[in-house]
Amino acid sequence: MGIRIWHQSFTVLSDLSAYDDALKAHFSRVARTDTEIVMHGMRPGTYRSNYPGEDIKHVGLQYLHGLQFIQAGVEAERQGFDAYALSTLPEPALREVRALVDIPVVGYGEAAMLMACTLGRRFGVLMFIKDMADLITDNAVRHGLRERFVAARPLPFGFTDILKAFDNPEALIQRFQDSARALIAEGANVIIPGEAPLNVLLARSGITSVDGVPVIDSLACWIKQAETLVDMRRSSGVRPCRSGYFSALPDPERVREVLDFYGLK
Repeated sequence: MGIRIWHQSFTVLSDLSAYDDALKAHFSRVARTDTEIVMHGMRPGTYRSNYPGEDIKHVGLQYLHGLQFIQAGVEAERQGFDAYALSTLPEPALREVRALVDIPVVGYGEAAMLMACTLGRRFGVLMFIKDMADLITDNAVRHGLRERFVAARPLPFGFTDILKAFDNPEALIQRFQDSARALIAEGANVIIPGEAPLNVLLARSGITSVDGVPVIDSLACWIKQAETLVDMRRSSGVRPCRSGYFSALPDPERVREVLDFYGLK
């Protein structure tokens, strides 16, 4: 029996055709043959340009944009998807979505961090939105991984540089490797490439390590985690905790009423 995963990006995918195509190719290579990943982005017009980083580096704006992730998660369950994936490093509303729907919900950053803990003692994150370093640090703590987390450090290039490098990535990869070596010197023995566009570029270029230190394919981590959670539910009935403030599910009809009240149909 196949698996259908709702992929949710923090970008407007229709504004980024090259990135959209690269994602599709990567998903096709990594996912099982019976797994269907249905890609979704933010609504057209969400941002002023094709770059979301100017908004999502601010906690207030990211919170507001996170409402689309909540709405999409509820819709994914309504449409019968087997799992819902927040395919973005900051993982907006991850905890809240998990407390609203009864399908497996996976986060890009969390999945990569958990995998990193199986590959080495301590991990670090390299990212091009440097203003989000505090958020990624906070997420690592929230995931219970404070002692395994070294740091989130900025890269010497940005979103547009990555998009331009898809056809000729060598110079950008060298700069990434230099940054990785600095983070390794701080104590990281697993490297997580932060945002998904960077992850795609490195994966398609075959970059899996720097000086013997693993470089995680974060996108592959959430795909495999989602597949595993669906398999476990089907084979042994394993489901998330559903007691307490952070985990108990409200009445689905009430969820729809509240979303309607706030204009989030």
